[in-house]
Amino acid sequence: MNFSPPSPDCYGSHAGLARRGACPPRGWRAACRALALPLAAALLAGCAAGAHITYPGGDERFAATPPPEPRPAFDNGGAIFQTASSQSLFQDYKARRVGDVLTVLLAERTNARKSAGAATSKESSVRMNNPVIIGRPITRDGNPLFEAEVSGSRSFEGQGDASQSNLLEGSITVTVAEVLPNGNLRVQGEKWMRINQGEEFIRLRGIVRPVDIRADNSVLSTQVADAQLAYGGTGTIAHSSSPGWLTRFFNSPAWPF
Repeated sequence: MNFSPPSPDCYGSHAGLARRGACPPRGWRAACRALALPLAAALLAGCAAGAHITYPGGDERFAATPPPEPRPAFDNGGAIFQTASSQSLFQDYKARRVGDVLTVLLAERTNARKSAGAATSKESSVRMNNPVIIGRPITRDGNPLFEAEVSGSRSFEGQGDASQSNLLEGSITVTVAEVLPNGNLRVQGEKWMRINQGEEFIRLRGIVRPVDIRADNSVLSTQVADAQLAYGGTGTIAHSSSPGWLTRFFNSPAWPF
């Protein structure tokens, strides 16, 4: 059955059509407008639920930090020695200044498991006996009038299990973005690799103690404090393993059921 919106005068000069059922119920437009806004908001929430990935150089938190420019000769009193680019004859080449590079060896392994269970039950009952006056119960046609009994019971039982394990191995070379007052180094960087039909990336940001840096200018990721480590990908394989926008809508907090 085809249905087309009523004309503006459906309930005016053609009120007889409404009585014969040719017009929809009164107020249908207001109901549609009331439902349109929350429905649109829910659909947008489903579309926005996907992970947002910025491409190389798009996130300043993981951008490479260049070393500071050396001061001009006239600012340095015309001396040959430049503090920004100096290198002692007796020190190694470990990262220690802004712009220096440092290799982080990824050795992340996590295993987590959680189990929870709960069970509750409650029973209650109330009984009121028929009163007896002068040795005789109050009855009508042999049936007690004021005798009543109420009972009820309820129970709940629930159980949940969750487990997760992650393994990440590899390496990423980052740059020193800041030297903190206590000598620790704030490092950040990202690594992109194009493989077949997509790209994979590793991003890292954190704080490293100079004493933890090895002789080959590397440090374990487990020794990076306040670490922000991200691993993901883009392309055909990444898209095929992620849910569509309609699935994200039904799994979003905006879905009331």
